[in-house]
Order: sequence, then C-alpha cells, then structure tokens
Amino acid sequence: MQLTLEFGGGLELLCESVKIHSVNVDPQAGEEKLTMKDLLAWVRVNLIKERPEMFMKGDSVRPGVLVLVNDCDWELSGQLDTTLEEKDVIVFISTLHGG
Repeated sequence: MQLTLEFGGGLELLCESVKIHSVNVDPQAGEEKLTMKDLLAWVRVNLIKERPEMFMKGDSVRPGVLVLVNDCDWELSGQLDTTLEEKDVIVFISTLHGG
C-alpha cells in the first residue's frame, strides 16, 4: 500500500532529517487491512533511525505528537484502529518544543 508520511516539529530529526517519505507498507500476514497500529510498528523498525522513545511510547505515539490522516486528527478516526487506504497521507507533528 503506497502511503506518504510527513514528519514535522522536530520529528524529522529522528528520520535522518527527511521530512517526507513515500513508502510502500503491506498489511501484516493474514490481515486484509492496514491500521495505524501496524504502520507505527513499521515506522519504528524502518524509518526511525535514532531515539525511538522520542516518537513512540508503547504501541502508540508519545503524548504531544499530533497525528493527522488525510488532514484529519486521528483521534476522530479511531487512533490506533484507524484503517489506512492506498495513497493516504499521514502527518506526525511534535507539539513539544524546548525553550
């Protein structure tokens, strides 16, 4: 499944400073659908190059990371259970900044 992932607010630093990633992610074996939970596990293994604890806590993103699926807050679409479709755009933005 072709997806576009965007990282902002400093999260791109965890992905070798690349903000936009065009990726191809397949559902897990035996599954027909790809969920955000599956995608986050894939991102942790394949894109995050350093300090994954700054992006994820357990199976989800850390508090303070805004997640948008096709410009819609993932909290409105089911968070980890959100089903992804071909060509979806997922944006991760850190709302936490040092001072």
